[in-house]
Amino acid sequence: MKKFRKVLDGLTTSSPGGTIGSPSCGSAAGTPTSAPTPKDIDIQETLVAENFQLCKTVRHGFPYQPTALAFDPVQKILAIGSRTGGVRILGRPGVDCYCQHESGAAVLQLQFLINEGALVSACADDTLHLWNLRQRRPAVLHSLKFNRERITFCHLPFQSKWLYVGTERGNTHIVNIESFVLSGYVIMWNKAIELSTKTHPGPVVHLSDSPKDEGKLLIGFESGTVVQWDLRGKKADFRIYYDEAIHSVSWHHEGKQFMCSHSDGSLTLWNLRNTTKPFQVTFPHGKIQKDGRKESCKPILKVEYKTSRNSEPFVVFSGGLSYDKAGRRPTLTIMHGKAITVLEMDYPIVEFMVLCDTPYNNEVQEPYAVVVLLEKDLIVVDLTQSNFPVFENPYPMDVHESPVTCTAYFADCPPDIIPILYSIGAKHKKTGYSQKEWPISGGTWTLGSHTYPEIIITGHADGSIKFWDASAITLQMLYKLKTSKVFEKPKPGEGRAADLVEEDPFAVQMVSWCPQSRIFCVVGISAHIILYRFSKYDANTQIVSLDVRLQCESDDVITPSENENNPCFPEPGSHSPQPHHQYPASPSSGTPEGNKDSIPCLKVKDRVVRVPPGYQAELVIQLLWVDGEPPQQITTLDINSAYGLLAFGNCSGLVVVDYLQKTILLCMSTLDLYGAADPYQRLTRSPRRNRQSTSELCMRGLSNFYSDSKKRIRTSYQSLTELSDNQQSIDMERSKSPTSDHVNGHCTSPTSQPSAGKPRVPMGPEGPRLTRRGPGRPPFRKAQSAACMEISLPVSHTEESRENSFSRSRSSSVSSIDRDTKEAITTLQFGESYGRKTDALPTPCLWVGTSLGVVVVIPMSIPTEQEERMEEPVTIGPSGVVLLLKGSVLRFGFLDCMGGLIQSPHEVWRDLNAPEDPDRPRRRKLINFSPSSSQDTCGEGHLAVVCSERQAKVFLMPSQSCLFVHNITESSFVLRADVVSVCNSVCLACFCANGHIMTLSLPSLRPLVNVNYLPLTDMRIARTFCFTNGGQALYLSSPTEIQRITYSQEMCDNLQEMLGELFTPIETPEAQNRGFLKGFFGGNAHTFDREELFGEAAAGKGSRSLAQHIPGQGGMEGMKVAASGVVGDLARARIALDERGQRLGELEDRTALMMTSADTFSKHAHELMLKCKDKKWYQF
Repeated sequence: MKKFRKVLDGLTTSSPGGTIGSPSCGSAAGTPTSAPTPKDIDIQETLVAENFQLCKTVRHGFPYQPTALAFDPVQKILAIGSRTGGVRILGRPGVDCYCQHESGAAVLQLQFLINEGALVSACADDTLHLWNLRQRRPAVLHSLKFNRERITFCHLPFQSKWLYVGTERGNTHIVNIESFVLSGYVIMWNKAIELSTKTHPGPVVHLSDSPKDEGKLLIGFESGTVVQWDLRGKKADFRIYYDEAIHSVSWHHEGKQFMCSHSDGSLTLWNLRNTTKPFQVTFPHGKIQKDGRKESCKPILKVEYKTSRNSEPFVVFSGGLSYDKAGRRPTLTIMHGKAITVLEMDYPIVEFMVLCDTPYNNEVQEPYAVVVLLEKDLIVVDLTQSNFPVFENPYPMDVHESPVTCTAYFADCPPDIIPILYSIGAKHKKTGYSQKEWPISGGTWTLGSHTYPEIIITGHADGSIKFWDASAITLQMLYKLKTSKVFEKPKPGEGRAADLVEEDPFAVQMVSWCPQSRIFCVVGISAHIILYRFSKYDANTQIVSLDVRLQCESDDVITPSENENNPCFPEPGSHSPQPHHQYPASPSSGTPEGNKDSIPCLKVKDRVVRVPPGYQAELVIQLLWVDGEPPQQITTLDINSAYGLLAFGNCSGLVVVDYLQKTILLCMSTLDLYGAADPYQRLTRSPRRNRQSTSELCMRGLSNFYSDSKKRIRTSYQSLTELSDNQQSIDMERSKSPTSDHVNGHCTSPTSQPSAGKPRVPMGPEGPRLTRRGPGRPPFRKAQSAACMEISLPVSHTEESRENSFSRSRSSSVSSIDRDTKEAITTLQFGESYGRKTDALPTPCLWVGTSLGVVVVIPMSIPTEQEERMEEPVTIGPSGVVLLLKGSVLRFGFLDCMGGLIQSPHEVWRDLNAPEDPDRPRRRKLINFSPSSSQDTCGEGHLAVVCSERQAKVFLMPSQSCLFVHNITESSFVLRADVVSVCNSVCLACFCANGHIMTLSLPSLRPLVNVNYLPLTDMRIARTFCFTNGGQALYLSSPTEIQRITYSQEMCDNLQEMLGELFTPIETPEAQNRGFLKGFFGGNAHTFDREELFGEAAAGKGSRSLAQHIPGQGGMEGMKVAASGVVGDLARARIALDERGQRLGELEDRTALMMTSADTFSKHAHELMLKCKDKKWYQF
């Protein structure tokens, strides 16, 4: 607990931060008597550092760049390995676990220890890892690093503790799973093949034990050689040499046949009775051409041969299509008897597995499903139905269906919003799925007690919006909205379409959502805003379109004398086009040099359209082309349902729209907002002095990270600073740590805050034209997939560093004084506040933050009665308050004088399409959180929290006194900041470009926690990182995955309860009775003792130089893991003893049964002998 008391002297100049008052705001010498200011603020802060701890909670989405697949048929859990060393383990919905190899090496292969709660992973750094799955957060128990040989294939027989490991040299090693050390037993490649063979057989591509006899190991080499090795006799039983390379091998369950897939698209079936040639050779997709030859086919990468009791065997394989059919999609082929079914996939197949009822390889397999792992999807095919339908996937694997471009996270939503969204979204679900239950149903998960409604919103490159239910660490899609339906499709050849966006004109740049009023706003990359209202009824509606000409003219030189009386208002109507007016494209707009003027980028549907229940578009706002230049991207947006207002801005200026009356209230440049209160002295310059060179030196950012190809440099957006002609000075400027302007995802020059006594001299008002793009270039590129739409990032010298990390150079103390700059609007916030020092009561205000660290408060007058609100105009007064911070402003927050968070006023949701009720007319119901409502003891006023890239300040309103200042960072800059509620209190949470996550107490701005969470932060994480209430945050960890984290100690403590259990105790199914004769003549697989062959007593120790044993991971987490690992080892040993005792008991019972049978047989034989001994031979 920390208690503090702050005594104000009433003089703004004596505050720590030094605020600058506007001359139009009254005297700056002291606090006006008309606005009472609390002399004493007594706030008891409850948050301490012990309330915070940072940890990852859960990862949603499809594993990025998958490489391996494994399935436990008893536990019914699935594991997926990835190229970055990640392992996702999936069970029933809610059972979803993510593990990461410390090395980050790609996962080559995964093998479950079936029904034992463990997993073996083989990685590209030639290391084997043993994972303990008997804990909610799996951890590595042992690792084994191979030094001289590269791992290519692993095989772990069911109920065996010996793992076979094949290598690139063709050798096969054997690893003890319990101790994770090598056995001295090695199958060398030169012993496996014939001595007369002159060539190396190649790497080991397959290992499996014979279903007929576990003492026989089948080894497949890449060159086409297959060897069956007798483990007891240490010799080869037979060798097969085939001309085509082998990709995979699969046994028939009886152990008399096996099938191979080859590089020429063929399948060969081999019979153990005659191994000189294949029993059958088929080309499933190879047709005979006219000349009698088979057409060449692609390799069959994998085949599985599974038998069924009541039908023909299943042969499932991937690949094998003919080469002549170019452009065909990847396929999975299912051969069932004579029927061949080809399933086309949307993405390349990485791996597939046939799921069977039994874990024993010597029993009839009875396949029931096929799990297919694609590059960007996971599907499961139902084999029990003739049309092979797919199962409906309960996991959120389609987050990346279109590349994610923005995210939003809302905790503590109204409880009724999730069921309503789900009921609307359920009507549009796809049909045709299998009616059976999802087969990956392992693990246990229960709804924890610490759950509350949470919603995640993702915006996508194709203009779609997805609402996800994120309650209780799960993720389920609720509702999908397509914003592109608002617009006409651009026709090829149109002048408008020719110069438009290459691929993604509807890409979502940011969203704003009011859960209480259910009003939803979408900002698109084509400088458009769509406002949606929610309705449970369908309707016929005509979308209203507003076109805004937002331009900062270079010849509009503003002087204090011209604007002293009315510094904020343009001429009435000068910037407000008619709401329904659409500007047609001029005939010359199709040419690169044509004068495109007063046309929007997209064409809104101008007819009445039928809209289904859900979110229905009501208003579209578009920025227009000006003098052949495209509109600048929108950088910030705020909407307030109680006021009926929407505000947005970019690097050209600010627009305020009344969406109830469908009119534009304000449209002006940033500089016009100040009038005489401009805190900077600005030097006017010739606007076109270096236009050509500036347009060529556009700021650069990362392009679409979703593709695997080399990223192209984005050059279609204008620079925010005028660059020097000297290339060396340009590079020096770029190397400095930038500040965020939230314009186009590019860096700007540093804007360090000078002291109050040294006003800055930059940034002529004529800058906008100076830095615009040259004519003829397309205005936008492909949507940047959350890479470069809002966050400002440094531009470093090399492609590699630009793609992967931020620049870490320290900020220069020299500001860009001599450079022309456009001042961008970076953040907006509606709320009840004080527009001037003289205000006695709070009024509706709009807080405006800019890229130069300036805060402007604009008061508004809004009619309160519903009839007046729809008819009387909203008036906006001249801006009064001007505050300064270092770096561009990122976030506002408002606290009452007791330290409580003041929520923005909002309207209670009402369905405008519902049938009219004469007894209950629909009226607007507003919920207003005025600062004065809870200030009876402290008097009037409230606290304003302002956070910029560099520092945070707390101001007392209306006196504008700066109570607290905290410099957040000097060497980096803040990317995201939010005022959030944690543990029944409020704090400021910040995420920095250097990967640090920190929290500051409010209002004292005392540092609570500072954790270096991400050592390298790429642009995707920067663009999608967001905080929410309850101590949670999320970001896009890969193009296909959402990572949720918590910085709350309470949630970390409850996390174990919220996570699912991967392992559940299940009795291993018994093997089928093979029968006496079958076991006698077919060879008894149960008499093979691997310990006798591979143990240290018989085979000796393995080479220490070949493989190095590494114990489980270190650190605090490693200590916990080690402790749990020891417990797991003990538990496993105890379970093994129980199982061994059970097996011994079963063996004893079987022995007794055999003895009884033998006695009965002996008795019958004796009776038969007595009966026949006195008979003569001719009596038989």
